[in-house]
Amino acid sequence: MSARATLFMGGIRPLPPENQPTGMFKAERMEPVWLGIEGLIGDAQADRRVHGGPEKALHQYAIANYARLAAAFPEATERLVPGSLGENLSVSGWDENNVEIGDVFQLGEARIQVAQPRSPCWKIDRRFGVEGMTQLIENDGLTGWYFRVLEEGQVEGGCEFKRIEASGHGLTIAGLLRLMRSHRPDPAELEARRATPGLSPNWQQKLLSRAAWLRTHTGAEK
Repeated sequence: MSARATLFMGGIRPLPPENQPTGMFKAERMEPVWLGIEGLIGDAQADRRVHGGPEKALHQYAIANYARLAAAFPEATERLVPGSLGENLSVSGWDENNVEIGDVFQLGEARIQVAQPRSPCWKIDRRFGVEGMTQLIENDGLTGWYFRVLEEGQVEGGCEFKRIEASGHGLTIAGLLRLMRSHRPDPAELEARRATPGLSPNWQQKLLSRAAWLRTHTGAEK
């Protein structure tokens, strides 16, 4: 399935009312820009401990998720538009249910690979002036996902976005989130999913840590 991409970029701005720095405010970018290992040249992240870097170089958010958020928070409907959750990439037809860890996509001249879900930030509530949007995104798995860059290249608004290598193992973003949210998942499944090709080291460690905790505290077989 080939589609056309919309790109978003932005700098650091204060986030009312406390004026914490954020890179969430992004504007559509039509002109060519270089997509490097760390992301789009000229795009910024305020807290590099939790955003950005090679395993979170590019953030995509599902367009369809905005309607679900608007239904839950009607007072924010006019502001819930593509780009407003701080994503870099918006493409119709893709969501957490059909994107798999390790999938490789062509974006303009670049090749990118799905690495992990996004962990929603508390700043989302501040951005839209509501309480509970961050928690809804987390609970319902409306997180979006991050790519790593396998091959750098020039991209621009309207460039082609196409999956060129399907992972084939069946672990979608939604499936991974459901596994992590499960009350008491099988530690063996957590450990097996840790070896999913393309999964970021951070999420590998999350799965191993959860499995270890379950084995220690719930009497799960070792």
